[in-house]
Amino acid sequence: MTPDKDIQRFLQVGHAEGISYLVLLGVAMPLKYFFDIPQAVRLVGSLHGILFVAFMFMIAWLVVQKKMTLLGAVKAFVLSLVPFGTFYLKRII
Repeated sequence: MTPDKDIQRFLQVGHAEGISYLVLLGVAMPLKYFFDIPQAVRLVGSLHGILFVAFMFMIAWLVVQKKMTLLGAVKAFVLSLVPFGTFYLKRII
């Protein structure tokens, strides 16, 4: 049985969002505050913001398509706020 394409896309977007969050926290923020390079946060933060919005749209889409419960959507949202959290999305699907 092949996994649903919407679920696969959701997991891919979640993974990319999680990586961008880690890069923002672990690379861009230190560059800004320790080396006075605010452009790093502007660039990585913008990319992370786009991925975060895409992730939220994917959650909404899966709920509307009844491929994710409302409780699963809340769990996915909470995981997106925790560093490394989106790497555990497969466990809630």
